[in-house]
Amino acid sequence: MLNSPAYMHVPDGFLSVPVSIVLWVVSIAAVGYALMRVNKDLGERQVPMMGVLAACIFAGQMLNFSVTGGTSGHLLGAALATILLGPWAGVLVLTCVVSVQALIFQDGGLLALGGNIFNMAVIGVTVSYAVYRVVQKIAAGRPWGTFVGGLAAAWFSIVIASLAAALELALSGTSPANVAVPAMGGIHMLIGIGEALITAGALAFLSATRRDLLKPGDATPAGGRLAWVIGLLIALGLAVISPIASSNPDGLEWVAEQLGFLQNAAEPTFTIIPDYVMPGVSSEALATIIAGVVGTLIVFGVALLVAYLRRSHSGAPEQQA
Repeated sequence: MLNSPAYMHVPDGFLSVPVSIVLWVVSIAAVGYALMRVNKDLGERQVPMMGVLAACIFAGQMLNFSVTGGTSGHLLGAALATILLGPWAGVLVLTCVVSVQALIFQDGGLLALGGNIFNMAVIGVTVSYAVYRVVQKIAAGRPWGTFVGGLAAAWFSIVIASLAAALELALSGTSPANVAVPAMGGIHMLIGIGEALITAGALAFLSATRRDLLKPGDATPAGGRLAWVIGLLIALGLAVISPIASSNPDGLEWVAEQLGFLQNAAEPTFTIIPDYVMPGVSSEALATIIAGVVGTLIVFGVALLVAYLRRSHSGAPEQQA
């Protein structure tokens, strides 16, 4: 049976207004700092890579995978973005993805958007970077460090981000910490296994085909535009198969249902392409595919624009991508 993906991010109504405002302020500060720092780490070849990777993460997040007990998980992508682009560009990539999801697809509330950016773009990337660096130091340059580091970074990014969300729910008075933390942590430990396997698989593919892409910050050309076109086509391919995503509730939705606060979710103030289904298309599968393709292209364009604007602002000399 074909399904459209369930909502994936914190909706309005789960977090209190004060908590949401604090998370907005922290997220704005973190993203602003990332914008200032990214020029030092972002080589010319990583500019198109930001767009392609953002598109792949967006499309990949639409493919919810079944976990256990009628629950599903989805890709976060923070570890992959951090390993391939560095932490500052990683923050920007995840911010672009999460923002488009909220503004265009009503996935995650507008008031809660600061919290979603904080959990996924800030916490997810920070944890990924810290864990990956630790494993790299232990590996001392040995090849296994990339894959073990990717596995560990991906798993921890999911678990720690979920624990942050649980604490935010507790601070908001939505669910007590002694209930929300074990519930969110437990299910996301399982979801993190899927994230780790997807990340390791992607790194193995790149290691076999484009090992140079595993060296963020290198400003040398990356082999021409064909590679980026192929990457975008892969992202679009993921969007096309998005109707096969699991329709089971994701970790947060499942916890909200189990703990009795799912009804707190507020309806969006406006809708454009709600629930990743293009309005006016009678076939749900086709409507999901069109929505996924449109979203993939929008995220690609937004991330690419951000990257080029930062490179232009830095005054870096143009090179052939």
